[in-house]
Order: sequence, then C-alpha cells, then structure tokens
Amino acid sequence: MGIISWIVLGLLAGIIAKFLMPGKDPGGCIVTPLIGIAGGLLGGWLGKVIFGVDSIDGFFEISTWIAAIVGSLILLAVYRLVVRVKD
Repeated sequence: MGIISWIVLGLLAGIIAKFLMPGKDPGGCIVTPLIGIAGGLLGGWLGKVIFGVDSIDGFFEISTWIAAIVGSLILLAVYRLVVRVKD
C-alpha cells in the first residue's frame, strides 16, 4: 500500500475506533486521526508478531481493517490512561 492509502486507512480506523470507544479525549479531532495512523501500523505489526500472519494485505482486505482498528483501539485506550481528561 502507498503512503496515501496508509493515511486514509489510519484516518478512517481512528474514526471507527473513536466511534467504538466514545468519550472525551484531549486533543479531539487532531489526535484521533494520528492515533488511527499509528494504530494501523501497530495492528499490522502485532498481527505479524503474535499470529505470524501478514495482516496488512491491501486496502480493501478485511484483515487490514481489523488490524488497523484493533491497533487504534489499543492506542486510544493507552492515550486515555496516560492523558486524563479533567471534567
């Protein structure tokens, strides 16, 4: 996949992760896509290391989307633990 595909995939994975894990996040609409991009990379890496599969096959492959969304959810959870929101 090209760099533009990675960015688009990360943006969409970040939005989906935010939808699946709603709540207040510091950083808002700027941090969420960045978490999505990093989450896509993390998900692909974890899929390769833990399961021994190439989970990043192509933009329209379901394994690519699942890996990116799971990676984004992990990073979003870690981000919320590290940066607490004051009410």
